[in-house]
Amino acid sequence: MAAAIFTAVKIAFDDAALANRIRERDPNALEAVVREYLPQVFRAARGAGLSAPEAEDVAQATFVTFLEKVESFEGRSRIRTWLFGILYRKVMERRRGLERDRQTDNIDDVMEERFDRRGSWRRPPSADSAVYGREVAEHTKECLDAAPPQQRMAFVLREVEELETAEVCKILDISTTNLGVMLYRVRNRLRECLETKGIRGT
Repeated sequence: MAAAIFTAVKIAFDDAALANRIRERDPNALEAVVREYLPQVFRAARGAGLSAPEAEDVAQATFVTFLEKVESFEGRSRIRTWLFGILYRKVMERRRGLERDRQTDNIDDVMEERFDRRGSWRRPPSADSAVYGREVAEHTKECLDAAPPQQRMAFVLREVEELETAEVCKILDISTTNLGVMLYRVRNRLRECLETKGIRGT
């Protein structure tokens, strides 16, 4: 019976009726939200550069804030967008407590050569084998560690979690143009870093 209730709530995640149930603190609706989005929130926190324990703390803090402010959820945006907005603020708070934001490198002169107008790699690194793929993944994480927090979060939300552009812009409170610039820069930074590690496009 509980599974059936959860399934019913899950199917209607973008429904106005669900927003009302969330504001009214319906236990089944709140449980459905946590079960649906906790793994994504934790994964995004890890992708933002936090260690597993730090990501767990931030994910927990995200849902604590969600529960504290649940009455203010009006349903004008997706519940996922609202949660990731809270997560973004929590991650930035944690990162400010851990380290000073790094300065963005001046990389404008190589952008046109490496990326098209949409910011996509012209020649992404190849992954001809499982071993090479793992190496790329490890080096990618190391390279992303050097990216400014907001750029990294933009990359994680758009490229890893595959959120829509409009959602990412709402979460980060930026324009579509600014998001494009951020993704353009972080992809170029990533490409430059990977090349220094011997990983080049084909």
